[in-house]
Amino acid sequence: MIHLNGSGAARAGGKGNSLVDCAVAAVKDHIAKHAMRVGDTVPGEAFFAGQIGVSRSVMREAFGVLGALGVLDVANGRRPRVGALDSGVLAEAFGHGVATAQITVADVWDVRRAIEVTTVKLAAAQRSNAQASAILSLAEAMATDADDAERRAAHDVALHLAIAEASGNPLFGKIVASFGPLMEVAVPTAWRTRTKRPQRDAMIECHLAIARAIATQDVKAAVSAMEAHFRASIRDMLLSGFSRGGNGEDAG
Repeated sequence: MIHLNGSGAARAGGKGNSLVDCAVAAVKDHIAKHAMRVGDTVPGEAFFAGQIGVSRSVMREAFGVLGALGVLDVANGRRPRVGALDSGVLAEAFGHGVATAQITVADVWDVRRAIEVTTVKLAAAQRSNAQASAILSLAEAMATDADDAERRAAHDVALHLAIAEASGNPLFGKIVASFGPLMEVAVPTAWRTRTKRPQRDAMIECHLAIARAIATQDVKAAVSAMEAHFRASIRDMLLSGFSRGGNGEDAG
């Protein structure tokens, strides 16, 4: 394992983390120790290279890793800064998991259902007037654009994200946003299973019921409508011959 001696130099001893791993850990420790916040400037590669006794190339690689993870904002042309929580990192992980058959879209759907029943409950209880208005507008836009598959699906995705953001817990918003790339494929697929106009109208009405319950702060009705939404989505997919094991099946 890599250790740091009294002078701050790194030394290797047995199996364990690489120099890059230790460099990554050193930067994270520095951020935590100094209680740094999003946007704060982080010392550069030379500083950490000197502190822990590694080469600039090791630190360059470590900074690249931290940038990919979103821990650092390492945009070209400026000093590294503490990065903001980024839903894109989770989205990449979910997409990779589905693409490599480690998880299915159905697995993501199960997690999404559990989360969204919770978010709609919180949103109905504590949404702001502006958030309630935005959610209702998106549901109404779905009805207005009922015959435009692309716009209808886009409103659908935006509506679920708006509900998560209205929950008051920023982590819910990040998690639901991380489902975005999968939803952009899955939601239109789900709508295509609703081959008859009554099916589409019923699903739009379900979204309107969710939005109205949030607007009136009827927590029980909001939860009931969201649960009905997911039950109907499963039913529509099964009736259309979709199984829950493949790609592209998700609730809209």
